[in-house]
Amino acid sequence: MNRKIAVVGLGYVGLPVAVAFGKLHEVIGFDINEARIQELKDGYDRTNEVEDKDLAATKINFTSNKDDLAKADFIIVAVPTPINKHNQPDLTPLIKASETVGSSMTKGTIVVYESTVYPGATREDCVPVLEKFSGLKCGEDFYVGYSPERINPGDKVHTFETITKVVSGQTPEILEIVAEVYGSVVKAGVHKAPTIEVAEAAKVIENTQRDVNIALMNELALIFDKAGINTKDVLEAAGTKWNFLKFTPGLVGGHCIGVDPYYLTHKAQELGHHPEVILSGRRINDGMSKYIASTIVKEMLSKGLTVNKTTVNLLGLTFKENCPDLRNTKVIDIIRELEEYGITVNVHDAEADKVEAKKFYNIELKELDELDKTDLLIVAVAHNEYVEKLQQYMELLNENGLVIDIKGIVSDDILKPTQSKWSL
Repeated sequence: MNRKIAVVGLGYVGLPVAVAFGKLHEVIGFDINEARIQELKDGYDRTNEVEDKDLAATKINFTSNKDDLAKADFIIVAVPTPINKHNQPDLTPLIKASETVGSSMTKGTIVVYESTVYPGATREDCVPVLEKFSGLKCGEDFYVGYSPERINPGDKVHTFETITKVVSGQTPEILEIVAEVYGSVVKAGVHKAPTIEVAEAAKVIENTQRDVNIALMNELALIFDKAGINTKDVLEAAGTKWNFLKFTPGLVGGHCIGVDPYYLTHKAQELGHHPEVILSGRRINDGMSKYIASTIVKEMLSKGLTVNKTTVNLLGLTFKENCPDLRNTKVIDIIRELEEYGITVNVHDAEADKVEAKKFYNIELKELDELDKTDLLIVAVAHNEYVEKLQQYMELLNENGLVIDIKGIVSDDILKPTQSKWSL
């Protein structure tokens, strides 16, 4: 493999990709965030996806100078693809990255996109931008491919090198080059998709499938809550059947499961199809925060606890456990709903960055010793810190208090006789 590799976008996806290649090859790591570039040069990764020793063991030229991209002939684009407030795809980061790449790349370059998109986006949205800003012709002067990212933030088992990599290329010859490049570092091997569009569709349905299954669990939780049945007990019983899929109810946030289905539904509607199952699943999952917040208030009232002008403690703000990522967390929606009832929410998170919490949501994260005892304790995210030291955090709950266990980590035997629990 004699390609000179560059990775554009050094976040939760791009950095692990750059590091994997950087262990074996010289790599250009590009990001427009100069502060991010500096901290990586200093050997620190705020996302906690890459350990300091692994970062130090790489040959990566971290840069925010787009002219450095001209030195590469295999450019991987790994920038976020969010949605806007109307749940429509926001390709702005992808288009801006394509402008940067196009203005810097030279003839013979292969550009491979890893960002989640709807089928057709690489050819229809990205290629025209690359051509415009480079003055080159796609298919003659440069080529494109698509290899969907499968990074699972916070997961130290399923990593870039250990997950089968789906690859695709504009032509059979380009596909072989893309497969060879990724195959040089991905130990689990590669799967060659027949077209770019197949690879794009494969990515977007991976998270759509999970979203729909979690929506089913959430709807079941709503039903069982009304019936006075413990959802966790039901799932444990049903899970004894060999082919029962082991999904659980919960908040669906983050930059993947809560976002990617809208890319597929956008394309479906563009093609004249109304995706009923996918959109209904999205409505259920997007509505869980409000349901949980209203249930909290009802449970407080039924226990005789004060609601208005009271203070409660909440554990966990990130979108998932053991990960500092705050993007699109649904916990914030619970907080905002409770604030509308006149409740003050003190938030603690064992993983999140205080500066980002303030920047994104104007939340002042509290240290453990800054939390007073309250009548209500909400366990929103199952960080290992909370699971392993649960007894310590339960000390934050008053004798007659109520614990809201969204993630199902609080067992009944840890409660005092006068305390009670509600779980999803």
